[in-house]
Amino acid sequence: MSDQAPEIAVSQEQMVRTLQERFGNVVKPDDRGNFEGVIVDRDKLVDVATALRDDYGYDYLSSATAVDYLGFGDHFEMVYHCYKTTGGPALVVKAQTPRDVATIPSLINVWSGADFQEREAYDLMGIHFPGHPNLKRILMWEGFDGHPMRKDWHEAYFEEEHKPFDNRHPDGWVKRSEEYNPFGRNVKYPQGMTLADVHDISEIDHYEGLNLGVDIEYGAIDTDRLIVNMGPHHPSTHGVFRMVVTLDGETVETLEPVMGYLHRNHEKIGERNAWIMNMPFTDRLDYISSMSNNHGYALAVEHLMEKNAIRGYSAPTERAELIRILMVEMTRFVNHIWSIGFLLNDLGAFFTPALYAIEEREIILDFFEAASGSRMMCNYMRFGGVYKDIPERIRAQAVLENDIIRDFDTMQYLRTLIYERLPRFIEEYDRLLTRNELVLTRCQGVGILPGDMAIAMSAAGPVLRASGVPYDVRRADPYSIYPELEFDVITGTNGDVYDRFLVRMGEMRESIRILQQVFPRLEETKGQPVFGMDSYVPRMGNGGESYGRVENPKGELGYYVVSMPGKDYDQNPWRYHVRAPSFINLTGLEEMCKGHKVADIVVILGSIDIVLGETDR
Repeated sequence: MSDQAPEIAVSQEQMVRTLQERFGNVVKPDDRGNFEGVIVDRDKLVDVATALRDDYGYDYLSSATAVDYLGFGDHFEMVYHCYKTTGGPALVVKAQTPRDVATIPSLINVWSGADFQEREAYDLMGIHFPGHPNLKRILMWEGFDGHPMRKDWHEAYFEEEHKPFDNRHPDGWVKRSEEYNPFGRNVKYPQGMTLADVHDISEIDHYEGLNLGVDIEYGAIDTDRLIVNMGPHHPSTHGVFRMVVTLDGETVETLEPVMGYLHRNHEKIGERNAWIMNMPFTDRLDYISSMSNNHGYALAVEHLMEKNAIRGYSAPTERAELIRILMVEMTRFVNHIWSIGFLLNDLGAFFTPALYAIEEREIILDFFEAASGSRMMCNYMRFGGVYKDIPERIRAQAVLENDIIRDFDTMQYLRTLIYERLPRFIEEYDRLLTRNELVLTRCQGVGILPGDMAIAMSAAGPVLRASGVPYDVRRADPYSIYPELEFDVITGTNGDVYDRFLVRMGEMRESIRILQQVFPRLEETKGQPVFGMDSYVPRMGNGGESYGRVENPKGELGYYVVSMPGKDYDQNPWRYHVRAPSFINLTGLEEMCKGHKVADIVVILGSIDIVLGETDR
């Protein structure tokens, strides 16, 4: 790893120089302390982005983040993390716009994966993107007052900008603002608006001009073309999620995902929290993949701490890294058996496959509970390592009279799990499902997403790899100890529902392979420290930016964090943004569903494997 670092740094510097030579002074390096990449004149952004894609191989837009620098230049900034699907580090491209006329050209025609991300920036920050064909709110409702991620936007029950709040620390005399805002006064509406004015315009684009009247002809009803709302309360939308579908008979013509019902402004909360306070909030993004969520955030903050040369911080030890990989690969296994179980549920096998897999999941969660104290919201990782070492024994006390009291040696428990139970289970799951006639009939040739389109749409994880693109962050831009481990990147060929199923089955086998390499090293490193910080709450005195990305079970999960210097700001993120794979993977849902039947929509959505906690945040 260390031998490659200088080469990577040179290539990034060379890329900046190359762009300057080609485009002149419209491109300049970001020379702010602890920042990186290039700042591009917004009028030339599309030209530079097109050249990056076509001439320099940056074909994959991972993340697009809006940042409000109120009080520090008073401008908005869009930050684009661009990658090559052949592998390598990011080229960070930035464009700035004044706050009073906040416009930045849309990049949707360069990378169609910018679609939902630009709508999110418009919705939460108020930046307009000329050239975007469908620029409207995506997480808030159309009548929402203002743009909540702006630094000058405060909710009706606003207390203070940063935690810990003065009324709770250090004296502890807790006074909650919500208690002084009775129901009905804790919501803001646009000036002059009354409830009589409420008119939801979110579906006008779908409903107008479709001639939804019913014509009676020869005694029959002509229902060739209609609109169907699937969800938000539908058993197969995997949460409060809606799809507005235009049908010709039962054939899908158009489909638009409608989300935001679960939005609680996770990122606004994150910018008021101190750095460490966000760790348990990451658990709630993808509540099936808590450990992996922790990992990505820890990497982002650790990178920023290294830039700031935080006193008392040391990088995770070998044992801490091993424990992290143990946890995240078990999480991958848990996620995929659950994903496949629910996919089969969407196919009509009512809960049998999911319940069949639940015993293995529970055994893994028993270990998570013993190590972290929680089964699902683990809050286990810390900056510089993990909360504590894995325990010597796994114990469970009797709660009810007939409960079995468990007491296992942890390493023996893991040995049996990794070398016997999980391999045996995956072979049986494979035998029962992979060649099942109904699985083949309902999944093969359904929901096809071609490889080039998957790249353009910023698809990630099994959705991307099932389309034949061997892009896995663990290999393409390695982190932790993954370069030391042997595993294969599983890909499909057709990009259909069946390939997405096969990729997840293959990745579970590779996770077992990784776990079998980690286990003996756990025994060798016993006794090493697992926590590498003197201070529990870091302060980023010099500020800067960082992007931590991990290959989560559902795809690339990224955290973009910005810190501003000064004692009033260094304890809290100035900007905290989550690149959520469930959210961005939905960009390709319409393309996957076109030409298929209503029943196929449920299966295609299930094959994407979304969770609404990270879709809406």
